[in-house]
Amino acid sequence: MTVEKETRSFFTDGLAVGIGIGLFSGIVSTIWANKRKNQSADEVLDEVKLAFLEEGPIEGSWIQFQKQPFRKFAIHTEVYAGGISRIEDETLVTYEFLADARTGTVLEVHRVPVEQNDSLLGF
Repeated sequence: MTVEKETRSFFTDGLAVGIGIGLFSGIVSTIWANKRKNQSADEVLDEVKLAFLEEGPIEGSWIQFQKQPFRKFAIHTEVYAGGISRIEDETLVTYEFLADARTGTVLEVHRVPVEQNDSLLGF
């Protein structure tokens, strides 16, 4: 009877340890895979559009689906290039941006005014 209890105890203890190791390695590998995963261009554009929508409506948006290498000082990464258009002071203004392909973080934004032939809205 004692040998049976010891065998059962060893089996249940070993099973608990095995399940624990399996769960731990699953969690670690999921976190590692998510860190290595790039965001899609659509996801990045959606994040940028949400940020611009906080300040007002947008007229249009675009993003390049092909990643480009980007270097700023010692930082090397891949980025998506894109743009957002909106009406400001009765003029269509375009903002171009570069966003990190892995994190979606916007690295650069600059304003590019469209040709200002009076007003695009006809006011």
